[in-house]
Amino acid sequence: MKKVNIGGVPEHFNLAWYLTLKNGEYKNAGINLRWHDYYGGTGAMCKALRSGEIDIAVILTEGIIKDIIAGNPSKIVQTFVKTPLIWGIHVANKSKFESLEDIKGSRAAISRYGSGSHLMAYINAKNNKWDLNKDLKFEVIKNLDGAVKGLTDEEADYFMWEKFTTKPLVDNGTFRRIGNCPSPWPCFVIAVRNEFIENQEEALRRILNIINISTTDFKSVPSIDKTIANRYDQKLEDVQEWLSLTEWSQEVIDEKTIENVQDELLNLNIIPKKVKYSELTTNI
Repeated sequence: MKKVNIGGVPEHFNLAWYLTLKNGEYKNAGINLRWHDYYGGTGAMCKALRSGEIDIAVILTEGIIKDIIAGNPSKIVQTFVKTPLIWGIHVANKSKFESLEDIKGSRAAISRYGSGSHLMAYINAKNNKWDLNKDLKFEVIKNLDGAVKGLTDEEADYFMWEKFTTKPLVDNGTFRRIGNCPSPWPCFVIAVRNEFIENQEEALRRILNIINISTTDFKSVPSIDKTIANRYDQKLEDVQEWLSLTEWSQEVIDEKTIENVQDELLNLNIIPKKVKYSELTTNI
């Protein structure tokens, strides 16, 4: 049985992976798929793909595009979630900051450089017409727990993370959300190391087939809203709102979207150049 390592964030977007693993669907297809949670998000997964620690990552679109251009030997094989990610912009509950204008020039907590929280801080700054050289400062906090400590201890001033994941921290008074910043593109893609694509294409095809069948029917799973609410400590009405806003994909990411992401990243000086669609994606 072929052992395959896959990584993703331990969030509700990836519940379909957990359910198919729990049901033994990959083992039935001759694959020993091992899931690894990456609390550090996209930056941590990029590092894991480069080192060979994982073969596959369910990862933020903008983060993996940036890292492939920077030399990560991987490619995007399909879109996983085709709707944007809604990034909440958070401050500590007792923070003096009340609005987006207040945090201009203050310190953004980021999980690591090259992560989604880092790249989306640039998108938010651009949206608000800030000076990208003067009005952005960063403090690396590694993960969500680090953000709680960093903002509470005033080591950083604001933090961007998926708004439904952080909603319990807003509800319990740890954070205040002062705004939202949707990503301007589909949020999650599936990226795979080139070596794995070349040597294990049939196993990859089986894995994608299983997860795609699951996500096609995900919203119709009986009591899926209650399952998500219980597993991820969410209020039922928040889960229902999230489900209404979220659409999965079973398709290869299109060339226009790749162009849009690269244009945005290039304009923000996050990537040094654009590359061909074929250097970032492959069709399995």
